[in-house]
Amino acid sequence: MPYLGGEEVVRELRRALSNPHVQADRMRYRNAVLRVIRMADLDQWGQSEVLTFLLRYKPRTEEELFDILNLLDGCLKSSSPSVVMAATKLFLVLAREYPHVQADVLVRVKGPLLSACTSESRELCFTALCHVRQILRSLPGHFSSHYKKFFCSYSEPHYIKCQKMDVLCELVNDENVQQVLEELKSYCTDVSIELAQAAIFAIGNIARTYTEQCVGILTELLRLQQEHITSAVIQAFRDLVWLCPQCTDAVCRALPGCEDTIQDSEGKQALIWLLGTHGEKVPNAPYVLEDFVENVKSEMFPAVKMELLTALVRLFLSRPAECQDTLGRLLYFCIEEEMDMAVRDRGLFYYRLLQSGVEQVKRVLCGPKSDPSLGLLEDKTEQPVNAWASEFNTLAPVYGRERWALVTAHQPAEPSYTCSPRIDSSNRDTESLISEENKEVLKVHPDTGSLTLIPDVYLTAEQFEKTWLSLNTNWHLSLPWCGAVHPDTIQAALHVVHIQTIAMSKAGVQPWKAYLSAQDDTGCLFLTELLLEAADSEMQVSVKQSEAKPEAMQAFISVLKTVMGTVAGLES
Repeated sequence: MPYLGGEEVVRELRRALSNPHVQADRMRYRNAVLRVIRMADLDQWGQSEVLTFLLRYKPRTEEELFDILNLLDGCLKSSSPSVVMAATKLFLVLAREYPHVQADVLVRVKGPLLSACTSESRELCFTALCHVRQILRSLPGHFSSHYKKFFCSYSEPHYIKCQKMDVLCELVNDENVQQVLEELKSYCTDVSIELAQAAIFAIGNIARTYTEQCVGILTELLRLQQEHITSAVIQAFRDLVWLCPQCTDAVCRALPGCEDTIQDSEGKQALIWLLGTHGEKVPNAPYVLEDFVENVKSEMFPAVKMELLTALVRLFLSRPAECQDTLGRLLYFCIEEEMDMAVRDRGLFYYRLLQSGVEQVKRVLCGPKSDPSLGLLEDKTEQPVNAWASEFNTLAPVYGRERWALVTAHQPAEPSYTCSPRIDSSNRDTESLISEENKEVLKVHPDTGSLTLIPDVYLTAEQFEKTWLSLNTNWHLSLPWCGAVHPDTIQAALHVVHIQTIAMSKAGVQPWKAYLSAQDDTGCLFLTELLLEAADSEMQVSVKQSEAKPEAMQAFISVLKTVMGTVAGLES
């Protein structure tokens, strides 16, 4: 085989590993894979392509699995980040049933990842940081001894600095907390307002574990009397007292004087909430809220007005003499003069609530002032490596799982990489997805009438979407379905009857969807959507037709029912 770095050889390898005849013969496929692995003349792109193709291979035995991993071991030592990442993903996926092997691989890839995190290439650095955060979901202390590698450089862009700060928050421990906090404190005075506030919020997150040290740093920052810094610190204090009630006294001592600096909506809401909830510990709380009431007519943010209403009613319960007049004036303004209906309704609600008596007000408003159990909900539990192994070396860690799912929702599905090295001999005969007998059932169907579907007629995703949106649904039916969906089996069965797959969800995704197209010999298009909301439920089938041909539609539905019925019988 010629040099694999060339495009021709890459295409040849793609054809070999994608050839259904080669895949059907396990020995031919295994020999092709081993031949590829042993090739020495590969450039970095050729190696990356090979490692990606090998994700399709499913070792039949444990011995074969470890033979392949041993042959590929050198790829983890490559000087090319792309080769190292591709090899890491292959190891993680193939060793799905061997957590100790996965852990060893992640230890070995630590060095290359750290080098990428300090790379001069900003794109490579950002991607590596996203993958570091992904690894930390399963191994929280994996990079703790190298925390200084994640300190920010002056010339780095904002998005890389924010990623590094997020990593630092996850690497904090008793040994490095002082150094990490000092580093984050230096970022709090950065010329970039967004970066400075992000650093303050990072210190606030660390304060949930190291409360005393962090509260001291945040209190020092208030003395700078800069608007964006004060606002961020007050917001961090608001969140902190909910989770760590032991710091409430220290926070309340730091609040006096902050009202003169804060101008933004979020900062005002945080300060007003603190004064209303813990105002009995702040001597000048009623008078600070009175200043807000004096300026309520010029207040631009309805959310601030509603927070002010709630805070004053709460503080009235603990300090009625100081708040009665102020509360009366605020209620009058909100009910009689305020134009925003949400604020007016809030004012009417509190006015009527106060008329029902103080005890009723206490029952409604005097709930818990803190809830440490919320910290347990926010803490990220350790995930098994298998939860994200298939997403490694993709854009999913960069976009985030949810956003990446939206981005790829209308794209053809990638092949799934589920594999098991232990396959019973009884299952080997069924690895050819559709048997010859079932193929005959699909091809020779008695109810197809005069319908003849043309093979090898493909629509692009864009053409399918445009045509789909321009047509009305001509037929809708529900098919019984039991168990999980196996996309490869469905796709193979549809291909037998010349129905092409445009896009299909991966196995295990809920809801599971597939989009199909077919064309008969008269040029009529049949566009189909398959939807399965959950396992063991009915599969919803919607079909659209480019021309109104009832007989052809009946025949197509009959073919589709036969295919899905056959597949359901195989999978059960």
